[in-house]
This record gives sequence, C-alpha cells and structure tokens, in this order.
Amino acid sequence: MNMIHAADVSIPEISSVLLHDARDEAVRSKRLIYEVLEEKLALPPHEFVAVLGRTLLYPVANMHDLHQWEAAFDVLPFSLASNKECLAFRSPDGQLRIIFVDPFAQDVQSWVEAFITQPFIWQLAQRDDVAAFLSRHEESMRAMENVPIADRNESNVTAGLEDLSLKSISEDTSPVVKLVHSTLYDALKLTASDIHLETTPTGLTIKYRIDGVLSSVGSAQGLEQADQVISRIKVMSELDIAERRVPQDGRFKVSMRGREIDFRVSIMPSIFGEDAVLRVLDKQTLADQVKGLRLDYLGLDEFTIGQMRRLYSEPYGMVLVTGPTGSGKTTTLYAAISEINNGLDKIITIEDPVEYQLAGVLQIPVNEKKGLTFARGLRSILRHDPDKIMVGEIRDSETAQIAVQAALTGHLVFTTVHANSSLDVIGRFLHMEVDPYNFVAAMNGILAQRLIRVNCPHCMEPVEPDAQLIADSGISPESAAHYTFKGGLGCGLCRGSGFKGRKAIAELLNLNDEIRELIVAREPIRRIKEAARRNGTRFLREAALELVANGETTLQEANRVTFVS
Repeated sequence: MNMIHAADVSIPEISSVLLHDARDEAVRSKRLIYEVLEEKLALPPHEFVAVLGRTLLYPVANMHDLHQWEAAFDVLPFSLASNKECLAFRSPDGQLRIIFVDPFAQDVQSWVEAFITQPFIWQLAQRDDVAAFLSRHEESMRAMENVPIADRNESNVTAGLEDLSLKSISEDTSPVVKLVHSTLYDALKLTASDIHLETTPTGLTIKYRIDGVLSSVGSAQGLEQADQVISRIKVMSELDIAERRVPQDGRFKVSMRGREIDFRVSIMPSIFGEDAVLRVLDKQTLADQVKGLRLDYLGLDEFTIGQMRRLYSEPYGMVLVTGPTGSGKTTTLYAAISEINNGLDKIITIEDPVEYQLAGVLQIPVNEKKGLTFARGLRSILRHDPDKIMVGEIRDSETAQIAVQAALTGHLVFTTVHANSSLDVIGRFLHMEVDPYNFVAAMNGILAQRLIRVNCPHCMEPVEPDAQLIADSGISPESAAHYTFKGGLGCGLCRGSGFKGRKAIAELLNLNDEIRELIVAREPIRRIKEAARRNGTRFLREAALELVANGETTLQEANRVTFVS
C-alpha cells in the first residue's frame, strides 16, 4: 500500500445522519457532497475544514504550513495539481504529504494512489488556500509548462491577426508558435501590462509586469531556441528578421474572446542575442474603464481631488502631471478631461499613442515618420479653435515653449512630463529654456503621482515589521507605535501575492505668489520646498506612509515606490 493515514483521534463532529442526508441531497441536486455539507454546517471555511478533518480522521494543513513546506512539483506536476485540486509537499521531516480539498472525491484519491508510487500522508486544506498556493506559483509554472522547443526555422510563418484561445494553442503544430501564443495568452489572463523576453547565456527568460512589478514566469533552454522565439515576434510585427545589430520597433494584433488586442514591440540587441519587450494595449478594456472615469475612482485622497478640480476649472493656464512611466499620468488627465467634457468646449489631444478613446474629443496620434511631432501638431491645434488642449508628453524645448504660450493665450492645457517630483519639474522646464516668468504665469499647478499596490482585503492580517526595516524607512519608534502595520498573506483572489489592485498617491504643488517669486528669482529648491510645505503640500513619501499607517499597504511597498527621506 503506497499510502500512510495519519489520523486525529478527536471525536468526529459530523453525525452519520447528517452525512447521509448530505449524500442524498447531493445526488438530487447534482452537487458535490463537500459543497452540501459546507452549506448545511454554515461554518467559516477554516472551521468547516477542521470539523471535516476530525470527522474523517484526516490531519488539516493551513496556509502557514504550505508556505513552510517545499512544493514537490516533481512528484505531482503543476498542471495535474491544478486539475485535481491537490498538492504534493515535502515537510521538514522529509515526509511526502498530499494536500487535497474534497475527501469525498474518491476518483481523485484513487488516481493519486495510482500515480504516486512512494509513501505519503493525506492532509486536508481549505479550497481557497490551495487555490492561493497554485495562483502564486502559476506565473512561474504555467506559461512554459509542457511547451517543448523544436529546432526549426520559423521565418516562413505568416503574420496577421491571430486567434488566442486554449483551443487554438493546443492545435498549434509549431512548438515555437505554441510557446509564443501561450505566453501572450497567460499575460492577458493575468492582466500584465508588459511582457519581457530576455536572452541569457543559457536561453530565454520570460517575465510579466503585473501591477507595476516584474516577475519571472519561465525560461527556455538554448540560445537557438531564444533566437527562434524572438524571430517569431519579429515576423508577427513585420520587422526585419535578418537585422540583429540595431533596435527595431513594431506592433501586431491578436484576437482574444472576440476583441482585438494590440501589442507594441521593442526589439533591442544584447550581448547574448536580442531582447524583446511587448507592451499590452487592450484598447477595448481601457475604453470600458475610461467610460464615466472620474478622479474619485483613482484612489486619490479627497483633498487632492478637490484641489485638482479647482485647477482644471480655471479658464486658462497649465495643469501638469509628472511621474515615471506607468505611474498613471495619462489616466489622471483623462479622468480630469472626462469630468469637464460637457460638450460645450472644443477639446483636442495629441498623444503618442492614443491609448484611450473619448467621445466628443478630437484625438490626434503623433506620427514622427510623417513629420507629425508634438510641436508641429500643437501648432496646428492652436489654429483649430480649441478651448482645452491635452499634450501627451513634453519632451523638448520647442513643445514646452508652445505649450506655455498656449496656456498664456487663453487655453487650458493639460500635459505630462517625466520628473521624479513636483519640484523637479521646475528644473526640467528651466533646463528647456522656458522663461521663468512665463512658466510661473502659465502654471496653475503640478501633480506628481505614483501607483502603489494595496493589501488584499481578503487575506490581509496584522504584521510586525522588523525594527531595522522601520529604522531604515526613516520612521521613529515613537511614530511607528501609532502605525497599524498590515500585510496580505496571499490567497486565490490576489494570485498569492498579498496585494489586490493599486491606487494613486500624489503630491500637489499649488503655485501661490510666494512660490512664484522664489521660482522667478531662481532660489534653491530647498527654499521652494519649505514654502510648498507651508502652503499645505503633502509630499509623496508622506502620502505613502499614511497608507502604511492605515494598514492599506506594506512598508516594503512604500519603500519600493517612494524615496526614503
């Protein structure tokens, strides 16, 4: 016999009558006995599993056990574990344990006993805990699993609008095509914003950026295989397969569940071959998100929202949002434009690319190959009788000069620029040779923002950060005593990450007369910062730590997103 039963000798708490009734009802309603019992007992999940374990003489494993033990995917592969809702672990004592959910699923138990030839112990666990563990490991196991890479030339694969579905992926005859399609499919399923294909000395590494954080999802062995995958991406993007020495940019489309999804592709040469980054542009999903979009939905605090609404209610001037790539700058501007888009004003945008589509707004895509730059497009916009203008990004002195002049001549201008903080924007514009007096006269306010991950509400629990971490984060022990530190343990709803979604944090610099005078006089940033603080500006670090103090995010996440001051 290949199984060892470990039993809890406590008295069972589910009567034979209740169990018999549950079996009968399960047959009548075509449901699982497990589900019927859970419904009849009406206990919290962890108590139900504990009662079930005592009744059927199975030990129970909790989430902490699963994190401490070593997953044995070599014994029970990930795909089979997902399908059967069971997991194989090696506990510290070296014992093999099979964690399963439904003790009434005799077919699963029979299959496991036939599949695994070495001794093991059965152990029950909550369904949500098993799902959370599988979700946490899905990113590193799913995309590359059971996808062999063959030695073949993919240069004759035709590009076009390809269908992404489990059925089409299973029917792909080319291992390279199957790998690429499964990688794209998993990225969309996990709502990744970017896919990174990195060539290493040993082959290819695949990473997804999810909620702003990169995570490795798999690898393919061999440089030749890596070359074939990059070549496949080039074919789909209609790029030059033979050119391997210079960067190339392209794009392609796929179809998934009846909608078109764009991928913007950047190919970059590296010392081992070539790397590719694919930006996911799911325009339909973005359009659905932007419908009725308002500043309230971004997670900004009420004070910042009120100040922003005051800024874009001004008849003219410039409202500027700054932050790194992926910090939600464009979404914030679109939320503002959505709120003021009442059909009475001519609103024109120029963007690179147009990621959201707004009804009643003239949106112009930049086309540098044809000579349509931000500066040239902005000049043309001013002759089109606009009331409000959005410039996707100020990248050069010419665009900055025209945008400032537009704000000074009676237009309300929304724009973004890359800078680390609201105060850094001042130096950027002065470096682009914008006259300080014109700058302060045009600027209504500057919003610097970041996106920070928030704790999953379903698995969040109190935590006690290390004293050294608190000190390194610039928090005094006296202040830390007033913090409510919390973190997510990881569950099925957050894919085991402990975080569920992101929200915006911001610092808003209102230019009052004192700050304007300091800028014109080219005073040090330190003095401008002191004046801003007196004027009520709350800086990014303070906004992040406020979320930590309220238990909305972790101290590690705040340190990842903002500088420790």
